[in-house]
Formats: sequence, C-alpha cells, structure tokens
Amino acid sequence: MGTKKKHGKKHGKKHKKKGEKGSGSPFSDALRVSDGFVLADVDQRSTPAFDGDKQEGKDALVAADGEMDDLQERLYAQSRSGGRRRVLLVIQGMDTSGKGGIMRHVVGAVDPQGTQITAFKAPTAEEKEHPFLWRIRNALPQPGMIGVFDRSHYEDVLVVRVHDLVPPAQWKRRYATINDFEESLVEDDVTLIKVMLHISANEQKERLMERLERPDKYWKFNPGDLDEREFWDDYQQAYQVIMDRCSPERAPWFVVPADRKWYARLAVQQILLEHLRDLDLRWPEADFDVEANKERLQAM
Repeated sequence: MGTKKKHGKKHGKKHKKKGEKGSGSPFSDALRVSDGFVLADVDQRSTPAFDGDKQEGKDALVAADGEMDDLQERLYAQSRSGGRRRVLLVIQGMDTSGKGGIMRHVVGAVDPQGTQITAFKAPTAEEKEHPFLWRIRNALPQPGMIGVFDRSHYEDVLVVRVHDLVPPAQWKRRYATINDFEESLVEDDVTLIKVMLHISANEQKERLMERLERPDKYWKFNPGDLDEREFWDDYQQAYQVIMDRCSPERAPWFVVPADRKWYARLAVQQILLEHLRDLDLRWPEADFDVEANKERLQAM
C-alpha cells in the first residue's frame, strides 16, 4: 500500500479513507474545487481518496462496473416514464492527459445505448456563424442519457484566450455566460460533472515521446501538440481563471491528478458513480395491471 500524497493546498474538504463508514462521496469531496484553490499546488502524481496501488486501482475500476451499469439503466428507465433527469460529464485536459482512456475504460463500461459522446474539435465554418454555445446546446444529452463531452464550451476561454482568437473583451464576457448556461442546465434536471485531467509537463513529454518511439503509436501523434506545448504556462493560467470564476457550488469543477492513468480513470469513474448514487434512482412503477397481465400470459 502506498502513502497517500497531498492533492493540493486549500483543495476542498479532507477526504476519508476508502471504505470508512459515513464516507459519503470521498472522491468528489477530495477533488472538488473550492475557494482558494491553486492549480499549481496540485501534485499530479497524487491519488486523493485512494491509498491502494496500481493493481488495486485497476481492480476497483472493474469492480464498480456492475453498479455503474445498473444505475445507468435505472436513469434510462426513468426517462421512459417521463423522467427528465440526465447526466453531463465534461472532460477537459491538456493533450495526452488521458481523455481517450476515460472514454474507453469508464464510459465504455456502460450500455452504449445509454450514452452520448461528443468530441469537440475546432469549430466548423457553420459553427463559427453562431454564438459559441450553439454547438454545445445541440449536443446536450436527452433525458435518461449520460452525455460525455470530450472538450467543451471551455475551449472558448482556453484555446481562444491563449491564441487571441477573439478580442479579450469578448472572451472575458464568456465566463458569466457559461455560468448562466450551466445554472440553466442544473435547473433543467441535468447533473453536471466537470472534470479537469491535470497532467504535468514532464509526464506529457514522456507520453508524446512514447508516441514518437513506437510505430504503433504514430497514429496518435500530432505535430500540433508540440506547438501547443509551447503555450503550457498560458494554458495553466487560463485553467486557473476557469477554476476561480466557473466553479460555483451547484456546478463545481473536479481536478483529477492525471500522471497515473489508472488513478485518473478510477477517480473519474468514482466521481460519476457518486453523482449517480446521489440521484437515488428507482425503477419506475408499472403503469399497467401486473397481475392481470400475468394471468393473461399464463392462459396463452
């Protein structure tokens, strides 16, 4: 068993140990961004809320698949009876931070019919003709679904800010616009979960080098990733402003240390699972006479 490392100064409530009675939502509590949060204080190799090793982390990930699948089905079943609840998981992070792994190992563990995954690339010509939230609204999950955004509307205060793609006065207004938009989602029965996969510059360098040294990884390498790497400090500053301005109580950010891939996957899975549990999802009651239909079937 490893020694639990500090996640970051002033970073939310002190978490309880795995399995401790009354633990509630240990991963969410440990990783939630609260007042005074400083991104630079986060140890990207730390494992808040989990003191096991790599293999134990992988085992815990697999062990939770059954509950995750059950809760996702309950969410979907409720929508068939008129329920409006849905979940939106937003995943942000620097290149190589592990967003693809989250899609495969976390989201991929539930019924694909109950999920909607959208990867936001650079906006198309049509999308540029509309307000920046237009394409986001078009991709929102339907009732009963778990929607997942691989990148999101936050690109419009990240890439846009770092590369001066619009006047500063324009992107500065977007923080308030985003807060209003997310508040409207929460009011509309959307459980919003915003996760930043926080990778270190050294770890990113190693992952990029691996893609260049292995022929089976060439397809994953994009020379543009090196261009973006030159703006590392600017991106870190932009993320800090996001945490300062767009992490209200009803739509907080969760910053997940991402240098250990196995931990990042487990943490995102557990944050999602904790939010699904909080919904107290119940199977919908039958809207027909169960016993009468049993008798009818028996007679056939």
